[in-house]
Amino acid sequence: MSTKILVVDDEKEIADFVELYLKNENFDVYKFYNGTDALKCVKEEHIDLALLDVMMPDMDGFSLLSEIRKDYTFPVVMLTAKTGSMDKINGLTLGADDYIEKPFEPLELMARVKAQLRRYMRYNEAGRKEEQDVMEIAGLALNKNTHQCTYGDEEITLTPIEFKILWILISQKGKVISSESLFEQVWKEKYFKNNNNTVMVHIRHLREKLGAVMGHKELIKTVWGVGYKIEES
Repeated sequence: MSTKILVVDDEKEIADFVELYLKNENFDVYKFYNGTDALKCVKEEHIDLALLDVMMPDMDGFSLLSEIRKDYTFPVVMLTAKTGSMDKINGLTLGADDYIEKPFEPLELMARVKAQLRRYMRYNEAGRKEEQDVMEIAGLALNKNTHQCTYGDEEITLTPIEFKILWILISQKGKVISSESLFEQVWKEKYFKNNNNTVMVHIRHLREKLGAVMGHKELIKTVWGVGYKIEES
């Protein structure tokens, strides 16, 4: 799955410039010129790292960072034209991982980005080793080691793809997972629009199998135009 970088800067030239260099390094770039649209993207996509400008008109970088840190742990690098130490302290206190002053050298920026990603990937890898192997919700239990799905005493036969989709949705219960994110996490391929039908078909089959055992409980909910989610009932 490709690495997704969020770039937020109300100075179009800088945002475009950063986007160009990131794309040259084969990163997927989600670029915005304001904090409001960027925050919406964070909630819809699986972002791996964010580059945030401090000074923006509608929502400054500190406010955006604060909102991100309520739910997400991916690395955040602040970009600023200011040189005051208090701004740096504020950013780090709110949860920023690094700070780069403008103007910056593209090679330095890329080096900082890659260093943060390496650190984050190592941390996540260590966390995954301790990840729980069994998850339960609404009487439904998934065992990652045996790939078994049970409801009470009854086993529900799932394909490997169906199991992966259900595991992802339950592990992030309460959050909306986009079709793009589901596809790239499950199939490990780049998502294209026609892949949405693939996701929809598997979700439908999954719902049918769960519904046959769980009755009228609709575990997987569709958030139209966004994706799918599972909530604790």
